Amino acid sequence: MKDKRQNRLVLAALAVLTLGAMALSLCVGSQGVALPRLLAALRAGDPADPVRRIVLYVRLPRMAAGLCCGAAMAVAGALLQAVLNNAMASPNVIGVNAGAGFFALLAGVLLPQRAVPGAAFAGALVTALLIYLLALRAGLARTTLVLAGLAVSGILTAGVNTMRLLFPEGVTGADGFLIGGLSGVSLTAVGSALPYLAAGLVLALFLAPELNILALGEQTAASLGLPVGRTRLASILAAALLAGAAVSFAGLISFVGLLVPHIARRLVGVDHRVLLPACALLGAIFLLVCDTAARTLFAPYELPVGILLNVIGGVFFLYLLLGRKRGRVYD
Repeated sequence: MKDKRQNRLVLAALAVLTLGAMALSLCVGSQGVALPRLLAALRAGDPADPVRRIVLYVRLPRMAAGLCCGAAMAVAGALLQAVLNNAMASPNVIGVNAGAGFFALLAGVLLPQRAVPGAAFAGALVTALLIYLLALRAGLARTTLVLAGLAVSGILTAGVNTMRLLFPEGVTGADGFLIGGLSGVSLTAVGSALPYLAAGLVLALFLAPELNILALGEQTAASLGLPVGRTRLASILAAALLAGAAVSFAGLISFVGLLVPHIARRLVGVDHRVLLPACALLGAIFLLVCDTAARTLFAPYELPVGILLNVIGGVFFLYLLLGRKRGRVYD
């Protein structure tokens, strides 16, 4: 257990780094803008100022999307790893992202655009519960969860591809959605997902003490009076709220929920009352920095951040798959 004072310092440092990542996202791009010039343009309020227009209509929505998506995916990953007792659990690995993406595209074809966040949450929840029930029936092991997630993801991906063939006009922009990225995200889209994000984060923080007890083992937790089934269901609900909301505006962003919780545990330990806020801050920092790198490394061309995350996350997943020096992670 990490020292409380040390954890407070780490959280404060992460908060400062989050502000730095936000400023970086606003200032850096194909055309760099110094922070004083950016602040001066916003204060002046001249609607014809090109710097003000770029910041308000391009970079600010993108920064807000990266901030919310990174925090949501990281906390969702930490919840799933805790409730499933699996170091490799994350929204994309066990198929939750695929479920959210399928339902979001389906809603985009059949329903008004404002229904997309709710549909993405429903898809994430249904998929998470389905995979959990499949794994529970077959034996709740690490291999079972991952394989069940891969199987369900394959089925849902087939459904997405079918929609792309049958309703090409209804799923315009599906390629970017499936890769995952923040380009073209509007503040309206982020705002529509905010109620789901806020509800998921509040529920996750409320569940933190119960997750600490659950970490002692199912039998021990039950003997201490913890309603294990209710805690697991509520945790899956919170993860689905977060992942579904993030997918609704950022697409199938991958591996943030896998990588960030592992780094956060090294920084603040395993107490979920501290771990979940640390994951939220670190996830926001990680995604904002990755998005800034993705749109500047190959300028004037822009690389979707989902591609960069797949490379980073794929390497990290292999590291987990092969195990660590002090025991295996995957069995």
